[in-house]
Amino acid sequence: MARFELKLPKMGESVAEATITNWLKEVGDKIEADEAVLEIATDKVDSEVPSEVSGILVEQLFGKDDLVQVGQTIAIIETEGDGATTSAQETATVEAIAEVTKTVATAKESVAAVSSGPADFSNSDKFFSPLVKNIAKEEGVSVNELEQIDGTGKEGRVTKNDILEYVKNKDTKTVATPVKAVETPRAAPAPAVAQKAAPISVNGGDEVIEMDRMRKLISGYMTASIQTSAHVQSFIEVDVTNIVKWREKNKTIFEKREGEKLTYTPIFMEAVAKAIKDFPGINIAVDGDYIIKKKNINLGMAAALPNGNLIVPVIKNADQLNLVGMAKAVNDLGNRAKMGKLKPDDTQGGTYTVTNVGTFGSVFGTPIINQPQVGILALGAIRKVPAVIETPEGDFIGIRQKMFLSHSYDHRVVDGALGGSFVKRVAEYLEAFDVNRDL
Repeated sequence: MARFELKLPKMGESVAEATITNWLKEVGDKIEADEAVLEIATDKVDSEVPSEVSGILVEQLFGKDDLVQVGQTIAIIETEGDGATTSAQETATVEAIAEVTKTVATAKESVAAVSSGPADFSNSDKFFSPLVKNIAKEEGVSVNELEQIDGTGKEGRVTKNDILEYVKNKDTKTVATPVKAVETPRAAPAPAVAQKAAPISVNGGDEVIEMDRMRKLISGYMTASIQTSAHVQSFIEVDVTNIVKWREKNKTIFEKREGEKLTYTPIFMEAVAKAIKDFPGINIAVDGDYIIKKKNINLGMAAALPNGNLIVPVIKNADQLNLVGMAKAVNDLGNRAKMGKLKPDDTQGGTYTVTNVGTFGSVFGTPIINQPQVGILALGAIRKVPAVIETPEGDFIGIRQKMFLSHSYDHRVVDGALGGSFVKRVAEYLEAFDVNRDL
């Protein structure tokens, strides 16, 4: 019998770890190749880890709610034959080499001069969470200092509280601490005084429910976005009568030919992608004092999860898709989101986001920016309304199909002229839609 090490697979460029949420197989269970063994959750999406071999699960190396790094062995499966195995001796050798490499790197780091600037983690062998890295950069904590902190987290990991305590103690021990100048056109506001949350009265008829993991993450992301970006909104009303007529005429033909439903979403996504090409200043990200111009146009689309929470899968290179390709991408991501089958990479790399608040009957909304992006577009409900129609023979009142577009953008880097011009261009593409367009 041979022993196969099931490792946490790579799940996208920016995904370094995952939390085990549920073991689908217990020790002693028989497992078939490609059968799911456990469920995991990243900060973006939940997914399953399948087995690469058939055999018997003989060991679970982590429990439920444990945090696992990409590449770590999470289970041992006993198989027949010698294929696809990793012996204990090979594992020990690999670990020994890794330990020596780490020791050498640490020695080099210890003799290097301690940098007084923000931490650069590119040469660090230790894992630090994105939150800890951001705090280090903001507080000017060097990588050398960070690696010397005794972490209280799992396996000695530095937590948020660890680095905040270090910064606090560092400030009290320093006679003069340099302070970064903040350029602002108005007087800096007085520091906010931490206020204790008001007590909430719970009577016998109330029910106290803890947020699930995804809701806690969403809560954190939304609060952080409001604190990070200067949100401004622009609204514009759009006449989409031609789009409604065209879809009604072609939706049945499209479904029979392509095997896909034709919704309004791919039509709107196509217009957004075109407008971004016209105004690439919307397709950027902010990193501190730097603006990153994104080469690819990757459109995020808010979709519902089975538990009612929202997630934002990403249509990669959306500007390179025709309407059929866009419809297939929208349907695929939307359907997999509903079934909880999205992969971590499906939610990575977005450069601009679109959310359809009209699905819930809302006329318009003021969505919160999906960091580190600088804009998000809300699509309102399509309604029949009386409107003034201009013709060469004069103006008259008619029934038209209209909707509102609500564009939230980051006023730190996107001014009103750009934010307003962009959403106006989206409206122009939608109103110019050819009612005689071929599929």
